[in-house]
Amino acid sequence: MINILFVCLGNICRSPMAEFVMKDLLRQRGLEGRVQVASAATSTWEIGNPVHPGTRNKLAEHGISCKGKTARLLTKADYAAYDYLIGMDQSNRTEMLDILGGDPEGKLSLMLDWTGERRDVADPWYTHDFEATWQDVLRGCTALLDRLAGENGWTPQ
Repeated sequence: MINILFVCLGNICRSPMAEFVMKDLLRQRGLEGRVQVASAATSTWEIGNPVHPGTRNKLAEHGISCKGKTARLLTKADYAAYDYLIGMDQSNRTEMLDILGGDPEGKLSLMLDWTGERRDVADPWYTHDFEATWQDVLRGCTALLDRLAGENGWTPQ
């Protein structure tokens, strides 16, 4: 089982969007049993709060539910629990390194690194553009899943 943790500042917009997009992609490909996916925050601001309405609405437009998800904080223990810890922007990565105490095994990356793009995922908290975030997240999750499928020889079940 491969374990992936998506991380953003508050765990109410970008990282839960990535969590539920990846779960949907896994479902579509029949790979749910091969990858475990979750998301977390680098700040305590939103801990316990539900997914932002803009993210919930964007996911719902694509038939994806995030019901029951509440924000949780990234912890040092997450480093051992996850194979991939994926931040949404450079600031998240910096905070992740601080919380986790470094990255000795090279598990940290940024979402759009998987696409070959060197930029941050658009943050809808500030931009209010959930479609741009959706596009970034979908590209990143698809590229990551394609890489994992290729490396592991996964074919749809």
